[in-house]
Amino acid sequence: MNNPAPTPPGLGATEAAARLARDGPNLLPGSAPRTTWHMVRDVVTEPMFLMLLTAGGIYLLLGDRAEAALLLAFVFVVIGITLAQERKTQRALESLRDLSAPRALVVRDGQEQRIPGRDVVRGDLLVLHEGDRVAADAVLLRGQLTVDESLLSGEAVPVNKLPLADTDPAASDANQADETTPGGDGTPHLFASTVVTKGVGLARVRATGAETAVGRIGQALAVTVEPPSGLQRSSRRLILQLTVAGLALATAQILLGWLWDGHSLLASVLSGIALAMAILPEEIPVILTVFLALGAWRISHARVLTRRMSAVEALGAITVLATDKTGTLTQNRMRVAELQAGGEHFGPDSQASLPEPFHELTEFAMLATPVDPFDPMEKAIQTFGRHWLGGTEHVHADWSPEFQYALSPDILAMTLVFSSERPNGHLLATKGAPEAVMDLCHLPPAERARLSRDVHAMAGRGLRVLGVARGAWLGRESAEEDGDGPDASPNTSVAWPVSQHDFTFRFLGLVAFMDPPRPEVPAALAECRAAGVRVIMMTGDHPTTASTIARQVGLSERPAVLTGPDIAALDDVTLSERLRQVDLCARLQPEQKLRLVQLLQQDGEVVAMTGDGVNDAPALKAADVGIAMGERGTDVAREAAALVLLDDSFASIVAAVRQGRRIHDNITHATRFVFAVHVPVIALTLIPVLLHWPALLLPVHIVLLELLIDPACSIVFEAEPEAAGLMTRPPRPREASPFALANLGHGLLQGAGLAAILLAGYGALLGGPGPALAGTLGEAAARTAVFMALVTGVFLLVLANRSPRSADAASHASHASGNVWLPRMGAAVLLLLVAVMAVPWLRRVMGLAVPGTAGVAAATLMLLAIAAWLWGTRRLAAPRRARVDTAAQ
Repeated sequence: MNNPAPTPPGLGATEAAARLARDGPNLLPGSAPRTTWHMVRDVVTEPMFLMLLTAGGIYLLLGDRAEAALLLAFVFVVIGITLAQERKTQRALESLRDLSAPRALVVRDGQEQRIPGRDVVRGDLLVLHEGDRVAADAVLLRGQLTVDESLLSGEAVPVNKLPLADTDPAASDANQADETTPGGDGTPHLFASTVVTKGVGLARVRATGAETAVGRIGQALAVTVEPPSGLQRSSRRLILQLTVAGLALATAQILLGWLWDGHSLLASVLSGIALAMAILPEEIPVILTVFLALGAWRISHARVLTRRMSAVEALGAITVLATDKTGTLTQNRMRVAELQAGGEHFGPDSQASLPEPFHELTEFAMLATPVDPFDPMEKAIQTFGRHWLGGTEHVHADWSPEFQYALSPDILAMTLVFSSERPNGHLLATKGAPEAVMDLCHLPPAERARLSRDVHAMAGRGLRVLGVARGAWLGRESAEEDGDGPDASPNTSVAWPVSQHDFTFRFLGLVAFMDPPRPEVPAALAECRAAGVRVIMMTGDHPTTASTIARQVGLSERPAVLTGPDIAALDDVTLSERLRQVDLCARLQPEQKLRLVQLLQQDGEVVAMTGDGVNDAPALKAADVGIAMGERGTDVAREAAALVLLDDSFASIVAAVRQGRRIHDNITHATRFVFAVHVPVIALTLIPVLLHWPALLLPVHIVLLELLIDPACSIVFEAEPEAAGLMTRPPRPREASPFALANLGHGLLQGAGLAAILLAGYGALLGGPGPALAGTLGEAAARTAVFMALVTGVFLLVLANRSPRSADAASHASHASGNVWLPRMGAAVLLLLVAVMAVPWLRRVMGLAVPGTAGVAAATLMLLAIAAWLWGTRRLAAPRRARVDTAAQ
């Protein structure tokens, strides 16, 4: 209550500018936004885009302008989609960047001035108030603060900060940051990106930028390698293999046609080019890029931003979801969970009204709290009191305290003093640590022991407990008649006691708080379990609190908890074994979260990591899918994550997993279709040459077929609805791929049947042994009948490669409307055939003829045989699908 010392003048403008030039801006590592040029460079240097560009350029050089234009158009369309999605995501993330780039109130040249957070330098004096986000690591010199450090420590409850005992500026302006740990109660150390919830203070900055606790964790991201996508690895291998195979077969085709068949070199080269065009897998990069980009766009409808497209396909393979507690499973806000008074207990969830014995306890808890507080526990007290006592004489919103005793190192309790009706009489309301309040009340040992047992029992259930007391005091007139000290109340004639111990208090009871779980979490966790996804809690909070929250949300029935000290004492082999038996990990340090994620990955798990704090960032980046919270999360966490939940809803994670599984299913179906459709195209290009038949497919035919094949891959299959039971089957294995032998083998079998049917029909129509139509058609008419059957067969292949349950239900109106592109593709097939047959110059360029009755009949017979073959291969695959469905149950 003495006059405070004068505020130091702080740094001068010249010295501040020099330090800023020397140390650099107060920015977190890697916080600079990506430029459009960097995004374009990243997109066009992907192997899939390079292949499209190269293929288009080769066809352009060879004069195949239609194919070149088609491929190059696809390049720019896909680049445009990807850039639009990247830029949209980048803008949304930049709008969130203010959270980690606050403005700061500093003292310079003796004057308070507000400056951008990036301009804060070491040695600056920060003036901190309730609600301020600390701009840099600092040491508290004056005042008392309560600070929310949950983003660094994982602790939901704010901690108290007391001024440095030795306020020598040199002691707090050391060149090296002190080795301190966030989350400490009663220390003078403040940390960047934490929030002041109560109090006013003056602090000297001791570290900025990369030297802060936030920055040191951010630097750990630079040495954490981002895992490549499984599709990226397998597609690059397959594209290389198919490209080599295509070039080899095309070269063999040229040599065979020139040396063995006697064709001219030019004709042989054209035949080889047609074969290379048939084999070149340009649809595969289109599938991967468009499906993932459109998948990210669909996921954004669920308020999930995608920062890396590879994470979209990895979502469907997740086997372990490692989640933070504070702000992820819980709401990161406190509420009153229990009251204890006179040996009786009250739980707000179990009773409809507040019993009379708890009215006084609630009334004085509210009086000991500011009317409009910032601290989360004080907010909880006021919310609770207004709800249960609103409209009664126990609510005193218009009362203003005459004086107050703040929290101190000696007494961890605060007292607000109000005037009473008695002359010079005062009413006291006190709350604080239960032990401190019991000490102020001078309780007998037996009662203290009983209350201590209650406090420990509440703490064992993960609750934070405060004690509440009331008192009365008859004021004494001060010898200072004018009493104009800075800490005097409006009634300056009162001489306030030096300590709270000078008052007489009566203990009223205990108020317990909890950080409530998010209401949507239990259902989301249940859906994760049904989908075969194991959920592990990784938190910096207390083990008891972690266990309590886990029980409340239904995370795990296993009681064992693995703590940070346990992890530090175990080697990797032993820790991996323990981790298989434990679902709760508490009191973790940032590097331990990273270690756990990496051990899970080494054990064959596909790991998704969710979190909102800086302490989660290294693990978020190392995980197969890092998921950051957008509302409460730090900028470092968002930079490290692959996905950002804009609404912080845990349920959105399940929606993203669902979309990831649907996308992978559709990529699998589209890839099988690509291989199935390429087999007859390759066979109809290569086999006639080997059998000395007239060429069946020319480059122009293949270009026209691509007008059907490419949209089928990039549009029709992408729009397929999810299969039934999508979220009741286990995750796919880590190495499972759309390019697996079983999937490609099924497609090759489908295509081989089509090729055999069409080649047999072509041979018969040219005059070989066969049905009655044999030999009745010329070369152009025979090519026309086969081309008609091939084009229609492409549409049948699309139907045959849909999701089994989707295709089986296609006859139902409710499902047929699920993919609006199917009828459109059917119409496109019909229009293509009509255009080719009706436009003379197009028919002439393609070497076709107007189909007569015999040609239509031949095409119909081939089409019926194709439909029967595809139905048979589908039935052949049914037992394997049934086994998968059974395993999923």
